[in-house]
Amino acid sequence: RVELLSMVRKQSKSLDVKETDDAEMDARFWREITDLYFVCRREPGSRGDDDLIFLVKEWAFHFSRREDGGGDSPYFVRRWGPKLDELIGDNPISIDWRRSFFLNFIAHTCYSVTVAICSRRDIQQYQADRSKGLTPVFKVLKTVYASPTRVNFHLDSRKAIETLPSYPEICFAVDDFDSTFDSVVLTDADHCYCVLLNAHDGAAFPHTDDKETCENRSKVKSSKVTLFSGFISYEMVREAYDSEMMSGFGSIFSLGHFSSGKAGRVYMKGPGGRGEVEVAVSGVPGKYNKMNSSSPARGGLRNMVRTAASVASTAAKQAYAAAAASSSSSSSGGGEMVPLKCCLMSISLPWEAIAHDLVFQVSIY
Repeated sequence: RVELLSMVRKQSKSLDVKETDDAEMDARFWREITDLYFVCRREPGSRGDDDLIFLVKEWAFHFSRREDGGGDSPYFVRRWGPKLDELIGDNPISIDWRRSFFLNFIAHTCYSVTVAICSRRDIQQYQADRSKGLTPVFKVLKTVYASPTRVNFHLDSRKAIETLPSYPEICFAVDDFDSTFDSVVLTDADHCYCVLLNAHDGAAFPHTDDKETCENRSKVKSSKVTLFSGFISYEMVREAYDSEMMSGFGSIFSLGHFSSGKAGRVYMKGPGGRGEVEVAVSGVPGKYNKMNSSSPARGGLRNMVRTAASVASTAAKQAYAAAAASSSSSSSGGGEMVPLKCCLMSISLPWEAIAHDLVFQVSIY
């Protein structure tokens, strides 16, 4: 695999180049590397989530999504087989082998997303001196999967009603976002909502056990590459939430366990406008039983680990209680402090950006 990755790196000097001087030779190279990397070297005992082979159509470069999701898909999918020619069969569709390789390269890599609540003052100090590390107030780690499709969530039913092609955007969706991030609540004006997307194993990493699942690999400390890193302040979340609540239209429905809460969508751009995060935001009730406070989460933001559901639930109740106290104490002064629950629904990134980071930032030696 190291040798194959070295060949890919040499052939990928400029991922945004659409054509080469010798298109036929270029197509042969990417077809062969796709065959060697994803078909020939795969063993029948490999994990099931690597069972799909994605093939991008030649005209996918000119593909543009319609708002209603209509039109042909820019790719098609085959179940793995021992011979690439048999997978393709007599399909008359012309295949873009370069984009097909990178779509499989991305789809067969393992990812985890970390959602954290951090103090804005701590973030500013961390940006000034990264050697000090960053201790989040609360965090959740979740395994996610790269897909050339996006899921259209309806917040009223908490169900995905349809799946549409997103390629050339790659989507990392969280199907159970409402339960996974039920405890992620901004309860202080100094709070910031932070999102990190890391690649940590799989196809892009040369020293990988193909029989291990991405879920198991996320529990093992290993090298990783950050593909998305961004945060948004409480004020910005509150402003976007209030704007949607006052508009009288949009995605405002009951969400989660709190029937009195209303949820709306908030979109967050990454640094330099790279990537987009979709978050379901809802106000939560301010009356909860007070519980004993717990110690803050330990470890830097880069070393976050998954928080058990029971601990998360307890921490959320403590946060709600603290927010209620904060709200009552601030009512005589400034505006009311409204706790905001933020449930990450998806992250979207262009495939070229992901491929570039995986090819050139992962250590292959």
